Amino acid sequence: MAAVPAGLVTDPSLTLQVLVWVLAGAFLGSCSGLVPGLHANNFALLLAGIAPSVPGPPLLVGCAMLSAGVVHTFLNAVPAMALGVPDAETAATALPGHRMVLEGRGPEAIRLSALGSLLAVLGAVPLAVPITRGVTAAYPIVRRHLSLVLAMVVVALLAAERTWNARIGGLCSFVLAAGLGAVALDLSTDAPLEAGGTLAPLFAGLFGAPMLLDAIRGSGLPPQHEDAIAVSGPLVGTTALAGALAGAAVGYMPGITAAIAAVAVLAFVPGRSGDRGYIVATSGVDTANTVFALFALVAIGQPRTGVLVAFDRVNAPLELPVLLVGVVLAGLFGFVLVIIVGDAYLELVGRLPYWKVSTAVLVVLVGLSYLFGGAVGVVVFGVATAIGLVPLRLRCRRVHLMGVLIGPLLLGL
Repeated sequence: MAAVPAGLVTDPSLTLQVLVWVLAGAFLGSCSGLVPGLHANNFALLLAGIAPSVPGPPLLVGCAMLSAGVVHTFLNAVPAMALGVPDAETAATALPGHRMVLEGRGPEAIRLSALGSLLAVLGAVPLAVPITRGVTAAYPIVRRHLSLVLAMVVVALLAAERTWNARIGGLCSFVLAAGLGAVALDLSTDAPLEAGGTLAPLFAGLFGAPMLLDAIRGSGLPPQHEDAIAVSGPLVGTTALAGALAGAAVGYMPGITAAIAAVAVLAFVPGRSGDRGYIVATSGVDTANTVFALFALVAIGQPRTGVLVAFDRVNAPLELPVLLVGVVLAGLFGFVLVIIVGDAYLELVGRLPYWKVSTAVLVVLVGLSYLFGGAVGVVVFGVATAIGLVPLRLRCRRVHLMGVLIGPLLLGL
């Protein structure tokens, strides 16, 4: 394998091919990331469906798929901030980012998210080898006690609420979401898209629709003006590194999603960083996960993300040097794209009547729910929306709604 990076340097043809395929993946990831409510796993399975028919070497097709997954994690923060419609990975980030947008600091929030993602990728690459060795040794123990770990996460989330009323609201939100997950996650769907499922309707309903319903009565986005980052470079670096390390848990541990790890990482974010540190760290979790999940596929043979499942399906060779070059290039492209596209996205949304934007996005979410889940998906979306309103009305953190994934795991479903 050591000869492959040299080939990238000395063979202009190979270098150009990698660059072209990474750019193609970056374009796809940009398009998917900007669609409100489109979950990365649904997008990855769509890629898996069309990838076998794409003419090209499997290694380069794999590079494109990884690139699409990486860039998706950069761009999906934009609708989460502008519209309050996250996917599973950005669910924890949406509220602080949306709050900064409402303060007129949306451009700063976008740059913080971009920095968190880019620094996490750059940090994850050198950390992946030693962490893989350690996790591989500890993997059997952690796997046996996964339910205990998740139970501790749930207790910590409830304890983090400041009042008993909020804790009770959080518990109600968790129980309702867990019940919904236990019923809905494994429902069979007769969906128009082959890569269907109930995950997209669940997260669109739990985290997207409730905020949009409230936004219909709102006054819209204020003018966006501040793009200067108001936290120090070392603080940004520290929080991004925390996100990268948490991304390792997602990449290696079964049942740990980026959203769950994003919650755990908040304990390591300096309190003085506030919303800004929150955004940097949680963005880093999502993006670093791609690197660690790739190493997990090599080390234990288990794809831990939808993108890696799709990658595995096309039988792309695990040529780590080439793939890592592609991931880093995708991170650089994603960093530039999210700043350029993000600012334009905020400006466009700010010009339009917000109730029209919110209504249009709600229609899009219903349509996506049908495409991915058929009639069952639309029903799941409606129920999830009702449950998603609970934390907003009881004034507790929406992160308790991650019970939709944690609950079934605790129950062994």
